[in-house]
Amino acid sequence: MSDLGISRSRGQALPKLPFHKRFFGSVPVSVAIYAIIVGLIAYGAYTGAQGMGYNWQWYRVPQFLYRNTEVGFEWGEIPIGLVATIKLSVTAFLLATAIGLLVALLRLSGLVIGAAVAVGYLELIRNIPLLVLLYLFYYVLGPIFGFDRYFASILTLAVFHSALISEILRAGINAIPAGQWEAAKSIGMSPYQTYLYIILPQSVRFMLPPMTGEVVHLIKSSAIVSVIAVAELTTFGRNIISDTYMSFEIWFTIALVYLVVTLILSIGVSHLEKKYAVDQ
Repeated sequence: MSDLGISRSRGQALPKLPFHKRFFGSVPVSVAIYAIIVGLIAYGAYTGAQGMGYNWQWYRVPQFLYRNTEVGFEWGEIPIGLVATIKLSVTAFLLATAIGLLVALLRLSGLVIGAAVAVGYLELIRNIPLLVLLYLFYYVLGPIFGFDRYFASILTLAVFHSALISEILRAGINAIPAGQWEAAKSIGMSPYQTYLYIILPQSVRFMLPPMTGEVVHLIKSSAIVSVIAVAELTTFGRNIISDTYMSFEIWFTIALVYLVVTLILSIGVSHLEKKYAVDQ
């Protein structure tokens, strides 16, 4: 009887979501809504520019994406800036994850001093605007410790986002049942081994969605380093505009590039999350 009950429970269909959630949650509808919103924004910008008497020069945009010269094919300034942005973001994210993990472990250590240091760090960083933090690292700490503008940018992004990442990591670690800790302790594993082989691997499925959002946030935040003339996508865009006065065309193009990158990242991690859930 028990086997029959189990087989019946397994054969039962999952409850259907409400119609409005299935409708608005579907990919075609989401894409359509997004396209409508973007279209309205583009139309508003177009009509506003027409009212200003703006001279559209979209035909000049491709030369900043690629060009064929006597030497051969060459990438334009926008792809070069995109590569620089990705390098900057990846480096800052890896450093931010390392710092965030250290802060999270300090807060979970049970040590009074460690927890106090972690909480103080989080409260300090989360209450300082990113732009102010950038100026602090570059103009104040830079001359003292010899930071160049690129290293100051990486450090700023890493420190700012490490405070957010540490809370994601802490929540993921706390989501693991206490029995996992007890089981690891019962077989003689050290706290380091428990974290490395038991807790962190299981925490991944809880961390993936918020960590994806944080990566997207970091990529967008990286644009702020253009204020200290670090070579990245936004800086290249500003340089192009200063030479061509094509403000609308260049900013629309750069916004589209950021959008494509973040969408590809979100879709890729979404597939990874589903695969990880199946493997579990």
